Amino acid sequence: MEKTNVEQLYEWMDQTAVNIQQYTDETYLESLTRALELLFFQQVEEEQNELLAHTLKEALKETESYTFTKDDIRSSVQLAMLKGMKDHTQHQHEMTPETVALFIGYLSAQLMETKEKVRLFDPACGTGTLLTGVMKQLTQPVVASASEVDQTLIQLAVVNANLQKNEVEFFHQDSLRPFLLDPVDLVVVDLPVGYYPDDVQAASYELAAEEGHSYAHHLFLEQSLHYTVEGGYVVAVIPQFLFESDQTDQLHAFIKEHAHIIGVLELPKTAFKSEKNRKSIFILEKKGSETTGVQQPLLVQMPSFKEVQAMEQIIVKIGNWFKEHIHSKEGK
Repeated sequence: MEKTNVEQLYEWMDQTAVNIQQYTDETYLESLTRALELLFFQQVEEEQNELLAHTLKEALKETESYTFTKDDIRSSVQLAMLKGMKDHTQHQHEMTPETVALFIGYLSAQLMETKEKVRLFDPACGTGTLLTGVMKQLTQPVVASASEVDQTLIQLAVVNANLQKNEVEFFHQDSLRPFLLDPVDLVVVDLPVGYYPDDVQAASYELAAEEGHSYAHHLFLEQSLHYTVEGGYVVAVIPQFLFESDQTDQLHAFIKEHAHIIGVLELPKTAFKSEKNRKSIFILEKKGSETTGVQQPLLVQMPSFKEVQAMEQIIVKIGNWFKEHIHSKEGK
């Protein structure tokens, strides 16, 4: 059987990364970054190891006969990243599933429908899967920014964006520290779950714990709202247990003061490895002098993404909800 473009490209990325690994002390993800840079720049850097340089030149020749689309690149890069993520130490921030990223892209397009230009920010971008998934769905010009503290992940995010020809400003820093960034129209974020170790920095947040370490997922939600304009939106992938912790009352009070809850969409079990990893999509509108929120928030229990008919019905219901509660309000 003839291989698809995605299969062909994935196998090239995987084999090239493995070849680089054989000659270096790098992890698979670090080697994958170099393989993707090779594909993007179409030239072999000077290598100390002549055998590796020869191998990479031969690999580059192979790509001369390839023809692939932006979507082919996106899919094959993600397959290679998924392989590498299995051994990566940052388990608290695994890659956002492709189906979830694209669905958040659909929701983002609905929220941003009346905007001529969208300013977009992901404060915990990882490999850039969620950010590029959203950018793919937005039809208007997008000014995108993203942040990631992990060096390997942000290098992957940069080359991932480059290969897809997406222009993104990246910040390589602790994402819970201040940014040189004006507030944006839309923040998308897959909340990193766990404790934030820097108690001094955490103390500057309203959602800081009174004792001990603060929850990173709480602080990221506050940071996301901080960098959103009044009337702008935060679309966050949240752990199912977000409102079940010992700091739930504090979180509820913060959200009530600063945001309108627009919707909660419970993602299907099939999108995650186990029940404890289950997540939902949480949509907030930042409060402002002219914001009113919605009378009836969007509350949805999502079917499996594989159940095509059920998904189509849900999409129609969601589309109708947006027309009634968001688009009609913005059209006034």
